[in-house]
Amino acid sequence: MEPTLADRLQDLHRSLPSGGYRVVAVTVTSGSTKFEQLKATSGHLREPLLTELANADPNFTDSAVQILKFHGSYQQDNRDNRQKGQSKDWQMMLRLRNPAGRVPAQLYLAIDELADRLGNGTLRTTTRQAFQMHGVRKDNLKEVIGTIVRSLGSTLAACGDINRNVMAPAAPFSKGGYPAARQLADDIADLLAPQAAEGSYLDLWVDGDLSYRIKPSPAARKVKEAQHQSGVYSGDSEEPLYGATYLPRKFKVAVTVPGDNSVDLLTQDIGLVLFTDPQGRPQGANVYVGGGMGRTHNKEETFARTADPLGYVAYPHLLELVQAIVALQRDHGDRQLRRHARMKYLIHDRGVDWFRQELRATYFAHPIKGMRLEPKAKLEDYLGWHRQSQGLWFVGLPILCGRISGELKPGLRRLVDTYKLELRLTPNQDILLCNIGAAQRSSIRAELEQLGFASPEAPRPLARHALACPALPLCGLAVTEAERVLPDVLERLEVLFETLGITRPVLVRMTGCPNGCARPYMAEIGLVGSGVDQYQLWLGGTPNLSRLAEPYLERLPLAELETTLEPLLRAWQSAGGRRSFGDFVARTGRPAVEAMLAAA
Repeated sequence: MEPTLADRLQDLHRSLPSGGYRVVAVTVTSGSTKFEQLKATSGHLREPLLTELANADPNFTDSAVQILKFHGSYQQDNRDNRQKGQSKDWQMMLRLRNPAGRVPAQLYLAIDELADRLGNGTLRTTTRQAFQMHGVRKDNLKEVIGTIVRSLGSTLAACGDINRNVMAPAAPFSKGGYPAARQLADDIADLLAPQAAEGSYLDLWVDGDLSYRIKPSPAARKVKEAQHQSGVYSGDSEEPLYGATYLPRKFKVAVTVPGDNSVDLLTQDIGLVLFTDPQGRPQGANVYVGGGMGRTHNKEETFARTADPLGYVAYPHLLELVQAIVALQRDHGDRQLRRHARMKYLIHDRGVDWFRQELRATYFAHPIKGMRLEPKAKLEDYLGWHRQSQGLWFVGLPILCGRISGELKPGLRRLVDTYKLELRLTPNQDILLCNIGAAQRSSIRAELEQLGFASPEAPRPLARHALACPALPLCGLAVTEAERVLPDVLERLEVLFETLGITRPVLVRMTGCPNGCARPYMAEIGLVGSGVDQYQLWLGGTPNLSRLAEPYLERLPLAELETTLEPLLRAWQSAGGRRSFGDFVARTGRPAVEAMLAAA
């Protein structure tokens, strides 16, 4: 008889030392929070997850759920299926680790098949350039994650209090600074991958097969191997950078080239603008620190924040700098109050000058110089056809909300399978099909037209850069809709724009809660869920994502969207519409904007 999943997990548990994991000396102070104690006593993120994987329950306990996040999964229930007196429709969401959004054909074909067989039949590209899969049952979790790993993918550290997926421009250009930016993103992802937790991850999901360990580049490996001797050492020999309690909260890094703000650079904990010489050789980077979007309604001590400029650092020292910043946040980030734990609050409270001084005094021995001049940034999206390199092309496909479903899903699979195409996911939730030979262009173009992409370079203007989070019915934090209503919201705004004679696009983003997963606080019009069919209205961001928006209304009923915005949009149009809508709002000033909103 074939052993059950529970049998296999119990065998794995018995095969590991000390009841499932190596005992590590961990100091847990009496003042530590319950969550910090849970991380410290988990055996580098094994328990209680390992034990609960072996039981027949349809869901995990709260403690196991917290550890599960580090393995790239959130537990959810489908709120559309809730019935009084009935158990919840438990399922897992999985998020992959795809630095710079790169997804090889083999991996895409594997997750496409898994989504149909063991998920809810859809895939979703996220705003951090990774794939997300919904609807996985607990008893299928090992098969799904194991198949992803064996297909040369990973979900490790896609969630949890740790460095998340590292972003970089998705375009596979072979010239300029793009190759170097992609390589730096890969190096940072490997450098910041947890060491002991990777062992736990492989033990749980592929029976300890170490052949799937992350293999860093020589540059990343050199810096990683020196962690025990440098000022970044955590004191834990098995997890030298993170230590047994990892980071106070999630951590996000992005790399880009001068002028390309496809990655929403200022919303990151660390943003790097990489400069190269005319031959594409990296020279150094402008470094920004302390960005972050998450906040909580009615908690004024929580807020969205854009990153501060830290300085310019030469290329040979960038990896050391990144790990030094992580170590500083590890040691000084707030571990008592989770809503105050992101690095943005540390920098807000103590200042970027203190941050720079502490970094150089304790963690980083190399020069941090003044910032280099950058060209004006632009939100690039790479839609349509582009030359990738000599003899190769790529095509960018607009995917509203990143949802791959319906006829698009089998059609995309057919293209990837037939032509062995690599995918690149953009922070705008779009997809680039890459490595297209010149002889393949015409046939691929014809197939794309059949899928509805006759003009992928020219989607509807408002939809081009619009984002929405998944929200209901699966996200446990959502208070109202986002993804499911965004198409209707955009259509309504398009009608209003046409009525007013407005032809210039406006950047619209929408979330079902204030956590900011679709980064609404950078939008020209941001709708942030604050109640059932009600949203905070944020205005004044910029098309190139360089300025925070501001909140103007706390509870805007969605039914009143057009009547509320019309006086303001009409005034913008009457002023000539030469400036972006966000700049018009900022220059008009808060009192006048509030008066126009109140006149509705």
